[in-house]
Amino acid sequence: MANRRLNPASLLRRQRSRRRRRKAALQSPPAPPEKKARGGPDVLQRSAREFARGLLSARPSQPPPTDEEASDEGEMLTAVEAKEGRAFLLLPQGQALTFTGKCSLTCLYGSVRVFGFNIVPDQPPYHLFSPYSHCALTIEAVAYKEPETSGKEMKAEAKSILRAHLVPRDARCKLMKDFIPQCSMILLERLDTPATRFIHSYSNFSHIFKAKRQKAPSFTPEDTVLASVGAGKQDPRSGLLMSESTLSAVEELVQACQDEDEGCPIVLVCGPKSVGKSTFNRYLINILLNSLPCIEFLDCDLGQPEFTPPGCVSLINVTEPLLGPPFTHQHTPRKMVYFGATSCEQDTERYIDTLKYVFNAYERDVPLVINTMGWVKGAGLLLLIDVIRLLAPSHIVQISAEDFRDMPQLSPEYIHCTAGLHTRGKALLRRKSLNGMEDSGQQGLAQAGFHPPHPGHQLLCVQPEFPGAGNAGTGRTHSSVLRDMAILAYLGQLQPPDVESVFPLHSLIPYQVPFNAVALRVIHTDVAPAHILYSVNASWVGLCQVPDQVPCNADGPVLLMHTPICNCLGFGIVRGVDTDKKLYHILTPVAPQNLRFVNCLLIGSIPIPNCIFLNQVGIEGEIPYVTSEYNYDISGAGKLKLKKHLKRREHTQP
Repeated sequence: MANRRLNPASLLRRQRSRRRRRKAALQSPPAPPEKKARGGPDVLQRSAREFARGLLSARPSQPPPTDEEASDEGEMLTAVEAKEGRAFLLLPQGQALTFTGKCSLTCLYGSVRVFGFNIVPDQPPYHLFSPYSHCALTIEAVAYKEPETSGKEMKAEAKSILRAHLVPRDARCKLMKDFIPQCSMILLERLDTPATRFIHSYSNFSHIFKAKRQKAPSFTPEDTVLASVGAGKQDPRSGLLMSESTLSAVEELVQACQDEDEGCPIVLVCGPKSVGKSTFNRYLINILLNSLPCIEFLDCDLGQPEFTPPGCVSLINVTEPLLGPPFTHQHTPRKMVYFGATSCEQDTERYIDTLKYVFNAYERDVPLVINTMGWVKGAGLLLLIDVIRLLAPSHIVQISAEDFRDMPQLSPEYIHCTAGLHTRGKALLRRKSLNGMEDSGQQGLAQAGFHPPHPGHQLLCVQPEFPGAGNAGTGRTHSSVLRDMAILAYLGQLQPPDVESVFPLHSLIPYQVPFNAVALRVIHTDVAPAHILYSVNASWVGLCQVPDQVPCNADGPVLLMHTPICNCLGFGIVRGVDTDKKLYHILTPVAPQNLRFVNCLLIGSIPIPNCIFLNQVGIEGEIPYVTSEYNYDISGAGKLKLKKHLKRREHTQP
């Protein structure tokens, strides 16, 4: 810091920059009037393009800030600590804070935006989760309608708000010294939830919310204040980066959802792995929740679902913003089916039937956002065509990485004429033009008198521009680790909400379920009836409800011959099987009033995270279900590794 003070040129540039910003803020025109949305916060009335563009925390059209510019921007942030675990921040309009960690945010004055969602005063606190496994969250101060009062009265109002929150006099003076028009004032508080406490109890994930060390030589006073509430300031370039094509897609979708004459849009988002489909979905939902009371979300991604543990197809009614990754907002869907695997490659017909079953619960009274899998090569592309024909979306957002050119554009003509995996496409009629050249496409179809059965969809092509887009091997966290965190977060609901200590799973009391009360079905493989209890023990099971009555079997477990497509009410772990008393011991967070409807246990290929078995505290001697005497030299003892890049013999060229 001493070296920087001795540099007069740098000091002069910073002083001039501050004066220009304050002068621009004082001379800025008043914001347009607000529009009160039914069931949502206040949003500004402006065109769809301005609305979409204004919701970005970082604009790719502008060059990234240099280290000196980032340092200057950081100095505009004013942060004070009122007491332990509470911090007050003052953000001028356009100023942003990108951070890693978790905290609770309350807007006291002005308006801020987080991941596309506008937060204003008189709203409840919102929980922000920004782990290093995902792009960092950004808190940005945005324009708002100022009251028709003088600057002196505005300062007096801000002071009264600080007094109401018992802010010390010195802290109030520091904040009000930098108070200018269009400033936003927020309260950050330390956040601790049962799910995050449970995840932190395992050493593999104990640092998931801790910020990585920065290159800065020392902490600033603002950094110390942020650290007191569990947040660490990050480089703005580590936050959300949106491309120009994403802006255009958001513009079209916001316009379609706000236009009541067009009905409720159905938006399907597709593309290969690691191109930002889930991030786009969360951002789009947050934007729409600024003006709509709720959004329906159909999750067709078995490997990385948004609201449930892996292996599910679900329909969720979303009413709250998504201000964190999937493992921070596990919810009970309105309709859910347990498919039992992270991929449908081995049973695509059952996957299509599952989608039909869940999609029938959509009532078409609010917009629907559809999340799809990243399997878009070979049979995966054909299956995607079937899914599009089944769901008939009004808009398709196709996200394609620059290096991924094998996927064709999913235009209405392509979907209508191309054969899927289980459906046939209409033959594309061709006609000979007068000059002998072939002409195909929509014009040829129209002149031939053939028209599609429905007007088709609007295709929105998006090209992501964040580093590593489309390269599944360069992700911050492996997909299997994200699945483990989703399961741990779901099991974290078993922790008492008012107790700070973490109870290990083996210390919790399980439910006792008689053999004849539920039927069993192993989904992913065939198991001999004599070995079925070995498959159930220490397994992750779906607690389901089949419409048929379960037949009573007094001698042993009840087995189903076929995998049913039925409602899934939740999940649990079979902690043990008592063969003498004919009881299953099941640990689950599902409410007792819902458990009375469960009459079927489905066992899939979704594993329980290894850390649950290996980190069992308080166990003396050998750990249950874990063995160290395992010989991988025995043939068949290890799991076979599939080499998907090798072609089968019948597909190789002679």
